[in-house]
Amino acid sequence: MIDIKFLRENPDVVKENIKKKFQDNKLPLVDEVIALDKELRSYQLKADTLRGDRNRLSKEIGGLMAKGQKEEAEKVKAQVKAFSDELAECEAKETELSEKVKQIMMTIPNIIDPSVPIGKDDSENVEIEKFGEPFVPEFDIPYHSEIMESLGGLDLDSARKVAGNGFYYLMGDIARLHSAIISYARDFMIERGFTYCIPPFMIRSNVVTGVMSFAEMDAMMYKVEGEDLYLIGTSEHSMIGKFIDTINEEEKLPYTLTSYSPCFRKEKGAHGIEERGVYRIHQFEKQEMIVVCKPEDSAEWFHKLWKNTVDLFRSMDIPVRTIECCSGDLADLKVKSYDVEAWSPRQKKYFEVGSCSNLGDAQARRLKIRVKNKEKGNYFAHTLNNTVVAPPRMLIAFLENNLCEDGSIRIPEVLRSYMGGIDKITK
Repeated sequence: MIDIKFLRENPDVVKENIKKKFQDNKLPLVDEVIALDKELRSYQLKADTLRGDRNRLSKEIGGLMAKGQKEEAEKVKAQVKAFSDELAECEAKETELSEKVKQIMMTIPNIIDPSVPIGKDDSENVEIEKFGEPFVPEFDIPYHSEIMESLGGLDLDSARKVAGNGFYYLMGDIARLHSAIISYARDFMIERGFTYCIPPFMIRSNVVTGVMSFAEMDAMMYKVEGEDLYLIGTSEHSMIGKFIDTINEEEKLPYTLTSYSPCFRKEKGAHGIEERGVYRIHQFEKQEMIVVCKPEDSAEWFHKLWKNTVDLFRSMDIPVRTIECCSGDLADLKVKSYDVEAWSPRQKKYFEVGSCSNLGDAQARRLKIRVKNKEKGNYFAHTLNNTVVAPPRMLIAFLENNLCEDGSIRIPEVLRSYMGGIDKITK
């Protein structure tokens, strides 16, 4: 969420940013919110004046009564009541206008970083760098669900009976591989200095609206009926929420956390033929990383975060590349974002396995995550997040890149200790 003062002073900058994100329908909102903000501030000024006058007159009542000037005191009381009634009307109007301003401000996109490429949608995202040599074996690679089923590792039919489409049973060594990758990712991040955390898997609505846009919320989140609780779509939401309404010591920054959680998503919309199996699902597990830092450090941390994911995948010999999201593909709260994509030798192309985002102070402003500074005064922190690894989708890349011609799966050395020492999954 943009600072209302910045919008008030730089309306043309905000409008130009909206145009860069190809959201021209939101352009009128800038002038609308400026008008509402002006009206709100006039009511705030009037309310402050009324409070001052009411408090001044209230103090006179005791003196008049002490002097025996009861009639005068009653007149002052009547005036105090009139001020109080008018103040109540002002405060009600303040509340109404404040909510209108907030709702509009939460739909105006954040100011993107100047380095972000301008484009309408994900078709105009830009490749940044490749890591590892893509390899296509001479034998045919089956679809990932067929590989899993051939190893006794996937049961979709039973899951449909139990929970419907978009759910799965992982079994045997494939289930063990899934857990091994999560455990390895956890230790990988701990070794890089991140604090391990298991967060709440449900969050309140004020945290949801603090970390994401309304459109994302509607498309992703499952609400718990009868409760002010939502199942998390990613542990980033819960992890950033940990700092809600806090004033943090500047010397203690940055906070670097890595978290494990199950994730739950509606996954609305049409799904392509390549998104069956366990590619696009309602439930999965994930290792995440988040950073809360000073504004001047967020660009450096953004680079470190996406590089962590690249290094993790390369340690398992999986070729990857980074893609920068163009302006039209950026979620409204994001300043800058990279997708990490893994190589699919079956499709002979890359596909997304993680996303790294710098939110600037947008989440911190919504959630009131502040940093204490005696000289400059308190300011809002910057927040960042990135996927470490998210199986079972990540398993698709792993299985395809480690499949042997006989149908067995190689286990990279870094995972063997998590798999009981075995170096191969066989039929």
